[in-house]
Amino acid sequence: MTQRDQAVPSRSGPYQGVTGAYTIDPVHSSIGFSVRHAMISNVRGRFDRFEGLLKLDGSDPSRSEAYVSVQTDSLDTGIQERDAHLGGPDFFDSATFPLMTFRSTGIVPLGDGEFRLTGGLRIKDIELPLDIDVVFGGAGEDAYGQHRVGFEGTATLRRSDWGLAWNTPLATGGVLVGDKVTLTLDVSAIRVDRDTAA
Repeated sequence: MTQRDQAVPSRSGPYQGVTGAYTIDPVHSSIGFSVRHAMISNVRGRFDRFEGLLKLDGSDPSRSEAYVSVQTDSLDTGIQERDAHLGGPDFFDSATFPLMTFRSTGIVPLGDGEFRLTGGLRIKDIELPLDIDVVFGGAGEDAYGQHRVGFEGTATLRRSDWGLAWNTPLATGGVLVGDKVTLTLDVSAIRVDRDTAA
């Protein structure tokens, strides 16, 4: 990232001037995941194609909203054969269910720029509640005059709850793929409507 890409932080308080509608900038954002492999190490991957809308209320953050959709066939773990398996019927079945979505249902301020984002995560034809722990990274104008906000998020889930239950036993005991998945989010979003609140 060059100096020209960096946003100038707001100096009028952490949420002052934040209110508005924002679209997630996929070039400066990432959605990653990690899962235990063979009981001894972690496999990491990411989704390369996604979009999202944030509706932020700086005066009352609990009224804010978030929606994200992810193209499941954009999954990348760095190994083409494994990615094809993950995109197939044993896991995401991307041909039948091309999108994974999250829609917020509430936001709980925890203090010090931290929030708990509650909502529904839909994978394939199953939608279940998911909590995401979010940290506000800041807001400001970038070198191109665009107003940006930044957030980091983490969440954990059991993939089998969403029907991603494939596995195979190991000769030494245990299974090849862990059930617990950790999601990591880095979000930079650009304001498209200054006056829109949730």
